[in-house]
Amino acid sequence: MNIQAASRHTPQPAPEVGQPVTRNANAHHELSIRVRDLSLWYGETQALNKLNIDIYQKNVTALIGPSGCGKSTFLRCLNRMNDLIPGVSIRGLVEMDGRDVNAVKMDEVALRRRVGMVFQKPNPFPKSIYENVAYAPRMHDLVSRKSEQDELVEHALREAGLWNEVKDKLHQPGTSLSGGQQQRLCIARAIAVQPDVILMDEPTSALDPISTATIEDLMDKLKKQFTIITVTHNMQQAARVADYTAFFHLGEIIEYNDTQMMFSSPATKKAEDYITGRYG
Repeated sequence: MNIQAASRHTPQPAPEVGQPVTRNANAHHELSIRVRDLSLWYGETQALNKLNIDIYQKNVTALIGPSGCGKSTFLRCLNRMNDLIPGVSIRGLVEMDGRDVNAVKMDEVALRRRVGMVFQKPNPFPKSIYENVAYAPRMHDLVSRKSEQDELVEHALREAGLWNEVKDKLHQPGTSLSGGQQQRLCIARAIAVQPDVILMDEPTSALDPISTATIEDLMDKLKKQFTIITVTHNMQQAARVADYTAFFHLGEIIEYNDTQMMFSSPATKKAEDYITGRYG
């Protein structure tokens, strides 16, 4: 793979394996999520082993690595979706705004409003396009009057790059849209509740190349407002969209760095082998 480092990036010393990167000195981004010694078990099987990572605001962070290495499991730790799986146990710290998301007093519903999620396969509600976007904000009391609701729906669909395609059929089922449009509808649905973070679990793996390019362009636009964390098996996609990349292997973070730095001069042999396609 021929991926050139951008000249604006200042060379950094290789990060310690499995530890948070020292971010690009020119970036000046604020911390969004702080993870320390995070481990997770499904029953007796350990899936994550003492993960440490700092995720910065208003960036795209890509999680890469072979299947079964813990990327999606880690993603679900950030909004406590793993709580819905029987037999899961977690140790360690996941902190947002100085608060541990796993604390007993943490409101899980409020957390999942702040940390939205877009899944691998588009999953619109069995409702109209309008209701797909309006339902959650209404349930969270983010809108009261019909005019506010209309304005929010239009804003979210515009932000997701979908408004011009659906503005004349808002009351048709969300499932009537194409796959790429459905995924953008799901992104609009996530945006509508005004989150701080958007998690994306392989959001383009089920889409055609044109729809994939549309979603990638959208991610680049949305990072101006939201922190985005995405799982991808596509190395070219990670190189195109991500500001930072974390390489997972067997439940551990082997390397985490500025994307251009990692793809041009990975600090570990495992990361280099994976990025260059020797395995995975």
